[in-house]
Amino acid sequence: MSHGGRFITLEGIDGSGKSTQARLLAGALEAHGHDVTLTREPGGSPGAEEIRALVLEGDPDRWSAETELLLFTAARRDHLERTIRPALDAGKVVICDRFVDSTRMYQGLSRGDLRAKVDALHRLMIGIEADLTLLFDMDPDLGHARAKGRGTAEERFEDFGAGMQAKMRQGFLDLAAEFSDRFRVIDAGRAIEAVAEDVAALVLEHLA
Repeated sequence: MSHGGRFITLEGIDGSGKSTQARLLAGALEAHGHDVTLTREPGGSPGAEEIRALVLEGDPDRWSAETELLLFTAARRDHLERTIRPALDAGKVVICDRFVDSTRMYQGLSRGDLRAKVDALHRLMIGIEADLTLLFDMDPDLGHARAKGRGTAEERFEDFGAGMQAKMRQGFLDLAAEFSDRFRVIDAGRAIEAVAEDVAALVLEHLA
């Protein structure tokens, strides 16, 4: 990638602790003197946050997988233009809670065989991959229980059930093997502090 910054993404099934670990990682990197932009998908820019509400709230069957793919790509393009690319060009470390690997799983695997379309759209409209991707791996039943326990309005994907979580977990592990140069798998079933310590050490080594 032709930029001065580093792009780090966090992936995993719902309830695996990504958002918490993203915040903790940002704090740890800032404590070591790094200039950090913490962001998320879907979202991360005003337009993308509006699309977030469309895709994460409401009935599970609100959209087809194909329509979701277009919505997520539109949100990602706006996020790239307004948040990710400017931060990378400024030499910052961008930490993003989910990116295209989630689309490869949720629309490309779990809701239809759309992986080729996901990759084609990504090449056409986005054109970048992360420098480092952290996969937070955990038991799918525990992740699903955690996700449903949050009690937020953004539970459309959780409402597809625990069976989809199990399928997604294996899909993410397969993706980590496919892109082994940038993926690192983290045991997310441990105490938050232990996971955060390992994550910070791994990322600081990568940045060095």
